[in-house]
Amino acid sequence: AATFPASFSTNERRQHNMADRLDALTVRESNGKSYWTRLGVAWPNKNGPGYIVKLDAVPAPTEGQFVIHLREPLPREGRPQSMPDAVKAQWPHQKANNVGWETKAQVRPSTGTPDQKESYQITRPHMAGLWPSEAELPGFQTTMLAFEADCWALGMKVLSCFAQKIGLPEFFFTHAHDKSSPEYQSTLRLLHYYAIPAEVQDKLDLWRAGAHTDFDCLTLLYQRQGQGGLQVCPGKEFEAQEWTSIPPEEDLITCNIGDMLMRWSDDLLPSNFHRVKNPQPGEYMGPRYSVAFFCQANRDAVIEGPNKKYPAITAGDYLRQRVAANFKPY
Repeated sequence: AATFPASFSTNERRQHNMADRLDALTVRESNGKSYWTRLGVAWPNKNGPGYIVKLDAVPAPTEGQFVIHLREPLPREGRPQSMPDAVKAQWPHQKANNVGWETKAQVRPSTGTPDQKESYQITRPHMAGLWPSEAELPGFQTTMLAFEADCWALGMKVLSCFAQKIGLPEFFFTHAHDKSSPEYQSTLRLLHYYAIPAEVQDKLDLWRAGAHTDFDCLTLLYQRQGQGGLQVCPGKEFEAQEWTSIPPEEDLITCNIGDMLMRWSDDLLPSNFHRVKNPQPGEYMGPRYSVAFFCQANRDAVIEGPNKKYPAITAGDYLRQRVAANFKPY
């Protein structure tokens, strides 16, 4: 019988025991091209939108990336980005805990310039004093925590498949991301890429988000229809800088494997470079909104692959190193 984390509810245990659980996250070759094998798993959730996890037998978008289909689009209600900066400054970003609001604070090594965006980070154990009040944004905290819990549950379901594929126990990553622990550091991030002012639309020399890989194990990315810009460049194309655009669809979750999982798998599961480019003349120049959930193992989890290719390091130390290298000092 499976051994479940103590934090699992009866319903979560039932979901993880489903006979049609995810079991086909592998790539097969056909005519020289990579294809994801088809799988379809209905995952009812009485506390949030129902998810349909489905990977069709179509060319894989890129190494380290796949998609999940949603039954319902992401809700659009309330977001802190629509507030004046003076109000949002009440909840300043804390690099040490990866929480709060920042604007143009993320500087990618690939560009050396600030990403042209703002974001608000939610990391459960460290949100004291960083939530908008009910008067400022009614229902925001309740809605975001419920959605964060849904993202966590879906992320753990996917990671359980990867665990088995690399020779680890099925619930290895669920234990490593235990949401009841004070060491929990998975993060929900609300992103707003700024509209391009008319006076600079003919000289776009900044990036909405410079080329990077994610720091985490797995990223779930929700995009809004018509607000494109995401591009990916898997390892084998990186030297030639062959970038592929990923058109946004509101009923899809774009999933990226991050550096944490790559290290944990002894490089068997590669992370992939991606970026958010500025629009070209004639393209949509308005704001771009997206939501990302980063499955980041708890601070006290030890990252060490089955074959011990790299020295062991705690997830807390690993994430601190990566955040420090990607945010300007403040």
